[in-house]
Amino acid sequence: MTGVDAPEFALVVGMALAGLGLGTLYFAALRRSVEALCAARGRTVAIALTLGRYCVAALVLALVARLGAAGLLATFGGFLAARVLALRASRERA
Repeated sequence: MTGVDAPEFALVVGMALAGLGLGTLYFAALRRSVEALCAARGRTVAIALTLGRYCVAALVLALVARLGAAGLLATFGGFLAARVLALRASRERA
């Protein structure tokens, strides 16, 4: 019988939670950049937030990829879960 040992399971759960945190920050920055564009505060804030979002997400996912496929998939799954939560929150505000 093949199974997942406890340290690997803990790593996967930790990476999923890290992905959820990353996604939450990513979509919060996305919301702020959209608000900056709509409020006509200038493009500089929106551009800075966009570049920051992309760079942080790419850096975190690249570092997690070095830990293996399971961690990367778990992180991306957490990121997608944060997307679902962000979409639900935006629909409730609308």
